[in-house]
Amino acid sequence: MSDEPVRIPIERELDLHAFQPRDIPAVVTAYLAVAHDAGLREVRLVHGRGRGVQRGIVQSVLERDPLVAAFADDTASHLGATIARLVP
Repeated sequence: MSDEPVRIPIERELDLHAFQPRDIPAVVTAYLAVAHDAGLREVRLVHGRGRGVQRGIVQSVLERDPLVAAFADDTASHLGATIARLVP
Protein backbone atom coordinates (compact mmCIF):
# COMPACT_ATOMS: atom_id res chain seq x y z
CA MET A 1 0.00 0.00 0.00
CA SER A 2 1.35 3.41 -0.99
CA ASP A 3 1.34 6.53 1.17
CA GLU A 4 1.09 8.65 -1.97
CA PRO A 5 -1.96 10.92 -2.04
CA VAL A 6 -4.66 9.97 -4.52
CA ARG A 7 -5.23 12.73 -7.06
CA ILE A 8 -8.85 13.30 -7.94
CA PRO A 9 -9.51 15.31 -11.09
CA ILE A 10 -11.39 18.56 -10.59
CA GLU A 11 -14.58 18.62 -12.58
CA ARG A 12 -16.90 21.44 -13.57
CA GLU A 13 -19.58 20.28 -11.13
CA LEU A 14 -19.48 19.68 -7.38
CA ASP A 15 -22.36 17.82 -5.72
CA LEU A 16 -22.66 19.01 -2.14
CA HIS A 17 -25.24 16.46 -0.98
CA ALA A 18 -22.60 14.40 0.84
CA PHE A 19 -21.52 17.31 3.06
CA GLN A 20 -22.98 18.62 6.30
CA PRO A 21 -24.20 22.24 6.10
CA ARG A 22 -21.50 23.30 8.60
CA ASP A 23 -18.79 21.99 6.23
CA ILE A 24 -20.12 23.57 3.03
CA PRO A 25 -18.39 26.99 3.33
CA ALA A 26 -14.94 25.39 3.63
CA VAL A 27 -15.66 22.83 0.90
CA VAL A 28 -16.95 25.45 -1.55
CA THR A 29 -14.06 27.83 -0.84
CA ALA A 30 -11.47 25.08 -1.36
CA TYR A 31 -13.22 23.81 -4.50
CA LEU A 32 -13.35 27.30 -6.04
CA ALA A 33 -9.61 27.79 -5.48
CA VAL A 34 -8.69 24.44 -7.01
CA ALA A 35 -11.15 24.86 -9.90
CA HIS A 36 -9.71 28.31 -10.63
CA ASP A 37 -6.16 26.98 -10.51
CA ALA A 38 -7.20 24.20 -12.91
CA GLY A 39 -8.35 26.82 -15.41
CA LEU A 40 -12.10 26.33 -15.04
CA ARG A 41 -14.05 29.52 -15.65
CA GLU A 42 -17.52 28.26 -14.84
CA VAL A 43 -18.59 25.74 -12.23
CA ARG A 44 -21.89 24.27 -11.11
CA LEU A 45 -22.53 23.71 -7.41
CA VAL A 46 -25.36 21.24 -6.74
CA HIS A 47 -26.96 21.99 -3.38
CA GLY A 48 -30.45 20.53 -3.83
CA ARG A 49 -33.86 22.18 -3.64
CA GLY A 50 -35.29 21.40 -0.20
CA ARG A 51 -35.89 24.43 2.02
CA GLY A 52 -33.03 26.42 0.53
CA VAL A 53 -30.64 26.20 3.49
CA GLN A 54 -27.70 24.83 1.51
CA ARG A 55 -28.48 27.17 -1.41
CA GLY A 56 -28.22 30.12 0.98
CA ILE A 57 -24.95 28.89 2.42
CA VAL A 58 -23.44 28.34 -1.04
CA GLN A 59 -24.55 31.70 -2.36
CA SER A 60 -23.29 33.57 0.70
CA VAL A 61 -19.85 32.01 0.14
CA LEU A 62 -19.97 32.96 -3.54
CA GLU A 63 -20.88 36.57 -2.68
CA ARG A 64 -17.69 36.98 -0.66
CA ASP A 65 -15.19 34.93 -2.65
CA PRO A 66 -12.82 37.10 -4.72
CA LEU A 67 -12.47 34.32 -7.33
CA VAL A 68 -16.16 34.60 -8.24
CA ALA A 69 -17.03 37.13 -10.95
CA ALA A 70 -20.77 36.35 -10.91
CA PHE A 71 -23.24 33.64 -9.98
CA ALA A 72 -26.86 32.74 -10.59
CA ASP A 73 -29.35 29.98 -9.97
CA ASP A 74 -29.26 27.23 -12.56
CA THR A 75 -32.84 27.65 -13.78
CA ALA A 76 -32.77 24.23 -15.45
CA SER A 77 -32.40 22.62 -12.01
CA HIS A 78 -35.38 24.44 -10.43
CA LEU A 79 -33.16 26.12 -7.81
CA GLY A 80 -31.23 22.91 -7.06
CA ALA A 81 -27.89 24.24 -8.30
CA THR A 82 -25.96 27.47 -8.69
CA ILE A 83 -23.67 28.37 -11.59
CA ALA A 84 -20.62 30.46 -10.70
CA ARG A 85 -18.43 32.26 -13.21
CA LEU A 86 -14.84 32.58 -12.01
CA VAL A 87 -12.47 35.45 -12.68
CA PRO A 88 -9.83 34.85 -15.37
